[in-house]
Amino acid sequence: MRKSLRVAGIATACAVAGAALYGTGAATADSTDTTSARHTAEPQNIGVLVGEIDDYYGAHQDADGVWRSSPDSPYAKDLARVQAKAKKDIRKAAAHGAKSDGHGVRGSAHGKKPAIVLDVDDTALLSFDYEKSTNYTYNGATWDAYVKEAKRPAVFGMPELVKYAKGKGVEVFFLTGLSETQREGAVTNLAKAGYDTKLDTTHVFTKNKAAPPAYLSHCATPAKWECTTVQFKEGTRKYIESTGYDIVGSFGDQVSDLAGGYADKTYKLPNPTYFVE
Repeated sequence: MRKSLRVAGIATACAVAGAALYGTGAATADSTDTTSARHTAEPQNIGVLVGEIDDYYGAHQDADGVWRSSPDSPYAKDLARVQAKAKKDIRKAAAHGAKSDGHGVRGSAHGKKPAIVLDVDDTALLSFDYEKSTNYTYNGATWDAYVKEAKRPAVFGMPELVKYAKGKGVEVFFLTGLSETQREGAVTNLAKAGYDTKLDTTHVFTKNKAAPPAYLSHCATPAKWECTTVQFKEGTRKYIESTGYDIVGSFGDQVSDLAGGYADKTYKLPNPTYFVE
């Protein structure tokens, strides 16, 4: 899956908090040599951090015990700000036509059809219920079952953004680190969540380790998959552009979703629960 290098979000956030605080602690109690005093910093308390994450998402359980995020939460408001900027950019790109090759060279892609590319997990579909239910820890078997249930809600505002883009004549692609065996669950879920757009194999790209496409031959063969997240997504965006599209916007909740080029603009959606290299 896309989160093959995923670590528990809480542990990551605590490490970041500790790094930010490092150097502000006091010398050890038994040290009197100020020139060699060791500084310590206690990481952020996990209980406090979980509470902050709950507040950020507006966490609550519905009648079925499913964890939900609130549409008026800080998380939803942060999403709305990113989406508002993206819609302005999409409108301009659609009005003026594709004018970039994804590397900052203006005018070289004139005549190509504009497109946007979206990650799936926590960009198109929200997995907050899984995060809360597993106490922010990842397990391959439970995650696979969760994906195949196809019950995740849409990330706030993203189906509307897709509809807006399509209304401007922009093609929509999904690029996910979910495995090929999880394709059916992802596609079914996207349709159920309100993504009214093409969801065939030419518009939804999964990680097919058993039969990797030729455009990833530099890092993947049927015998050995060595693509990093960045290589996989960069290579796929490059391929999409080679078929006659100019990617005017790339959307993801991880920096690794967006790195590598082959997109005029990138849009980082908020996600404080895990990190993928």
